[in-house]
Parts: sequence; C-alpha cells; structure tokens
Amino acid sequence: MNQSQGGNPFGRLVEFARPHKTGYIISVVLAVLGVAFGIVPYFATARMTIELLSGNRDLSFYMMWCLISGGGFVLKAILMGISTRASHEATFAVLSEARRKIASKLTKVPMGYILNTPSGQLKNGMVERIEQLEVPLAHVIPEMTSNLLVPIAIIIYLFILDWRMALVSLITIPVGMMCYMGMMKEYPKKYGEVVKAGNHMSATTVEYIGGIEVIKAFNQADNSYQKFTDAVHANADLILDWMKDTQKYSAIMMSVWPAALISVLPVGCLFYMNGSLSSATFITVIVLSLGIAGPLVAAMFFTDDIAKIGTVMGEIDGILNQPELVRPEGKYDLPNLDISLENVYFAYDEKEVLKGINLTIPQGKITAFVGPSGSGKSTIAKLIASFWDVTGGLITIGGKSVKEISTDQLNDLISYVSQDNYLFNDTVRNNIRMGKPEASDSEVEQIAKASGCHEFIMNLEHGYETVVGGAGGHLSGGERQRIAIARAMLKNAPVVILDEATSYTDPENEAVIQEAISRLTKGKTLIVIAHRLSTITDADQIVVVKDGTIQAKGTHEELLKECSLYHTMWTAHMGAKEVKTV
Repeated sequence: MNQSQGGNPFGRLVEFARPHKTGYIISVVLAVLGVAFGIVPYFATARMTIELLSGNRDLSFYMMWCLISGGGFVLKAILMGISTRASHEATFAVLSEARRKIASKLTKVPMGYILNTPSGQLKNGMVERIEQLEVPLAHVIPEMTSNLLVPIAIIIYLFILDWRMALVSLITIPVGMMCYMGMMKEYPKKYGEVVKAGNHMSATTVEYIGGIEVIKAFNQADNSYQKFTDAVHANADLILDWMKDTQKYSAIMMSVWPAALISVLPVGCLFYMNGSLSSATFITVIVLSLGIAGPLVAAMFFTDDIAKIGTVMGEIDGILNQPELVRPEGKYDLPNLDISLENVYFAYDEKEVLKGINLTIPQGKITAFVGPSGSGKSTIAKLIASFWDVTGGLITIGGKSVKEISTDQLNDLISYVSQDNYLFNDTVRNNIRMGKPEASDSEVEQIAKASGCHEFIMNLEHGYETVVGGAGGHLSGGERQRIAIARAMLKNAPVVILDEATSYTDPENEAVIQEAISRLTKGKTLIVIAHRLSTITDADQIVVVKDGTIQAKGTHEELLKECSLYHTMWTAHMGAKEVKTV
C-alpha cells in the first residue's frame, strides 16, 4: 500500500478514483453542459421580458423562446442523468475495489490486530465508511464542478454587461459565506467525535446481538440493554447537539444567500433613473442574478461531504496501512518438517506473553501443550501457524524461518483447528469442502465418516445440504467443532494443530473423535493444546507451559514423576472426572 499520501486524504481519494478517471471526466463534462443548459431558461426569460416591455407583440417570437427554454430544461435533465450514471458506474467500481482491498488486507495483517479490534469497527470501516465515499466521488466531482463553473460564467457575463451591477449582485454571497464558515467551524473535530460514537454504538450492537444467549441465561438483559441504549443515545445526542449548534448559521445562510434582489433592485433602479443603466441590461441582470445563488448553494452543500473525507479516509487508511506479515513468494524444498522454536519472545502490545521459549517438535510425532489458562499455550500454536510474528527469537520449519516461507506454502503445510472455528452460512458440505475446494461430494462424505460426524449430519433436516446459519448458529458447539475437524482433515496438511478442538464435545462422542483424529493424523505432525489431560497421555512429547515459559517436557509418565505442576493438574483432572462419573 502506498504510504506517501498517508497524510493527504484528498490525494488518497484521487488515488482510489484514478483507475476510473475516464468515467469521471465524461461525467464532469456532461454535468457542466447540463448546468449550462439549465441557465438557458434564465436568458430566455430575460430576452422575452425585454421584448415584452419594448412592445413586441409577435407571438411566434415568444413561442420560439419558450421552446428554447423548454429545450434547455430537457437537455439539462438528459445530460445530468447521463452524467450521474457515468459517475455512479465509476464510483461503485471504486467502492467495490476499496472493499476488496480491505478484505485482502485483513488476510495479511497479524491476527492480533483483528482480535483486538471490535468487529463492529472493522465492519464500519468496510461498509459504512467506504459507503460515505459515494457522495464525494459520484456527486461532488461532477456536480460541484459544474455548479461552480456555471455561476462563474454568469458572473463574468454580468461584468461584461455592467461591472457595477455585477458587484451588486454578489453582495449577499460574502454574508452567506460568513454564515457557512460559522456552520463549518470545528467540523473535523465534531465529525470525528460522531464517527467515534458511531463505532462504539456499532461495536456495542454487535456485542449485544452476539451475546444475547449469555445475556438471557444470566438474567443480564437490563444491564446489557442499558449499555446498548446508552451507546445509541450518546450517538444520537451528539448529532442533535451538533445540529443545534449549526442550525442558526444554516438558517441565516439559506435566507440571505439567494436574496440577490435585495441589493440588485434598489441599486439598479437608482442607476436606471440617473440614466447610467439601460432597461435591457437592468432586466438581464435581475433575471441572471437569480441564477447565481442556486448552483452555488448546491456546490457549497457538498463541502459538508468534502469535510468528511479526512475522517473517512483516515479510518479506511487505518486499516489499509496496518503492518502486514511480510512473506516471500515461491516455495522451498524443505528437507523435513521438524519445527523449532529458538529463544522465542512474544508480546501483545506491551504485555509480554512468551519469555524465551526453546523447543523442538519432531516431524510425525504428537506434541501436546498443557498448562494453566493464560500460560501461553495457544500463543505458541498461533506463532507456529504464523498468525503473528515473534517479537524476538526464531521459529523454523525444516530449518527455514517461517518468515522466509510463503503464506501459500505455510498454509498448505498446516491445518489449524481451534475451539471457536468459524462456519460460514452455507451448507454442511460446502463448509467441509473448504478444506479442499476441488473435493468431490464423495470425498467430503468419506472424510465426514472417517471423522465420526457422518451420522449426526445425516440426522440434520437436509443432511449434507443443511445450511448451518451465520457462524454455524444452527448447530451445537460440538457439532460445529466436528465439522471443523472434518474440514481440517480433508485439507490433509502434514502438520495439524488442534487448539482445544474438542472442548465443546460431549464425553460420549469425545472418544470417537479422538480415535478418528488419531487415525487421520497418523504419520503427521500433530500439535495439541489440551484441556482434558486424559486425551494426551499417549503423546510423544508433553510440554508444560506456565507464565510464558516451559516448565517441563517429557512423556506422561516422566512428567508425573518429575513435574509437580503436571502432577497437580493430573490429580485435579482425574478428581474432576471421578466427580462427573459419580
């Protein structure tokens, strides 16, 4: 992403629009012609009024000018319509490309940025903020340009007719401009506050909807609803207070700005009576002065959208300029798939999570990570999968740093299954097929059978064609996990990471799933973050993690003898199992 124009929002907007400049040029030209034809009725009115006062009774003359006036209206409507279509076609292409850029960007940034940013805020950036570029791009560029050029042309013509009356016709404009400046004072600050309040409201809304089950379960409807309504009211009150502050300026501006006749009529009458202004010029000035304010007011109202550009582009660039996980292209021939962590440090913002991790994970073996909650187990797994970059030290696969392995190759090497795997609002079949997009229906069903989830899938209303709902909401947590495991197994990557992947599974099905995982990962490198210690007793290597450091490693039997923390965890786990059994 080009950073050179990061501080220039208008430059960034132009950068967005540049690939479609031809459409915008056509739109501007047509808009200028459209507004120019819109002024024709004013000239026609002035011409007919002059002839009428001079005693012309030729009906055909007035019919001709009426037709010219009507033609001006028609041509303006046609040209402005075509102009609007051209600008919108270009703009919607720009908005589409901008959203795709953000979507692509989110696949390249560290997962930490996505996890630490409220989903409502990211949604705002991708949807609402980009949508707010529609007016500046589709309307400001052609319409503001044309609405400024045509009044300027009228003013020049008035100066040619009579420079004194031209100046008189402009008297109300400075007054209107002063009111407008009052209305726009502190605009960037106020709009920034509105955007911040809107983001908070959006994030609170997403949280409220996403947590509605927990809210109901724990009888927190009043507190959670209050938090939601407070955010909504804060957003509304901020906008209303801002409107109240600017309303008086807006009212004065809209009253004074178009009132050109307040100055044109008395001054023009004075000049006419002393013989320094002809009646024809006077009438022409009266009529044309009425055509100045309308386009200028329309143009000035677009400055409201222009003033938003800095904030809008700032928020969009806040996403697009996030640091990426830099990876090379191409593929390496790796001699093996041994994974090594050498003096690895990692921190979330300022909080250090891992403190000098040294570990080798042999190819084709099972390595399990255990330890207290928050000890850093999942962080180690995510660093191996390259969801983040280490802040110190080195992680290698086959002797090659993961930073030197392309994203595509690393993704081919590793399947990652977490306790909160996301399912798309699609069929069960297509969610599993994401592990291997080219897989046939038969392959999907075979891997589902091997993963132990074929039976429950067939009990769904439409079997494999059942739509799982947003985030898999139509399925239970255990069912979602089992589909995610089948998806990972279909991918058939040589390294499989299971981050508490069976945490939602009921005891009756856990043994079946564990057996399926063992069968499907035979010969693969399996990394397991375990909550239930009984599921990893056969692991080739168990790593005990506490406070971001490795406390011990070894087999289950070795750790029971040599690691007091593991022994304590095992005793607590077995005690909990006995309680459940009872």
